[in-house]
Amino acid sequence: MSNQCFFLAPGELKDAHVGAELRLDGPEGHHAVTVKRVRAGETIDLVDGSGVRAIAEVTATHKAALDATVRGLEIEALPPVAITLVQALAKGDRDLQAVESAVELGIDAVRPWQSDRAIVRWNDAKAAKALAKWEGTVLAALKQSRRTFLPEVRQMLNSAELARDIAGRISDPAPALVIVLHEAGTESLAAIVAGWLETNPVPASAESGTRPEIQLVVGPEGGISDAELAKFTAAGAKVALLGNHVLRASTAGPAALVLTRHLLGQL
Repeated sequence: MSNQCFFLAPGELKDAHVGAELRLDGPEGHHAVTVKRVRAGETIDLVDGSGVRAIAEVTATHKAALDATVRGLEIEALPPVAITLVQALAKGDRDLQAVESAVELGIDAVRPWQSDRAIVRWNDAKAAKALAKWEGTVLAALKQSRRTFLPEVRQMLNSAELARDIAGRISDPAPALVIVLHEAGTESLAAIVAGWLETNPVPASAESGTRPEIQLVVGPEGGISDAELAKFTAAGAKVALLGNHVLRASTAGPAALVLTRHLLGQL
């Protein structure tokens, strides 16, 4: 692994092999050459979000692109259980702070949630731009942490849509656990995850499209309303406590992710 990581278009490493010639162009190529000042002879990492890391030697640089030869390949296996952060929109970019930290800490997917009490609102005019900002944050965090899998950024849901999504996932053949982090919980996050694992042992390996999933739902600064909590629990979600202290919207998700990954044996 080098100290420089750049992102290729999805699928570009599908047929990569040692000795293959690759070109990094577009915004990533421009960033590598003009901002990072990568030069011929240096070793860089190239990833495409699929779990493959190409360790490549730069052979030539251009105005906004570079050419590199693959010197080695590393294949990373998917964790057998996927973890998703459902993050309520929050002011001061605290939602993006949570997403950034979650990506660095190993999240598999993130979903923006337009909760009832959220101060930040995504109207139709700004939703696409705001979602693109989430995607940019995820990509930047992937490169910073040198991950090989690009976490999925799912479409924003409001509370009614999220309740329906929870119900659909709970009834899906692949085991699912949805946990709402809230002070009304009577069980700890650790106890709920441990109880779920008793009836849903972690599989030995991941199979595409069939991985069990744990969703962690985090509310906004104003908290999750009683009506929302009722909808989510009626749909099958569990309510959990995360310690004795109240955490910020930017902190709760990453803290819950670390504990959940530990309990799953991913750390």
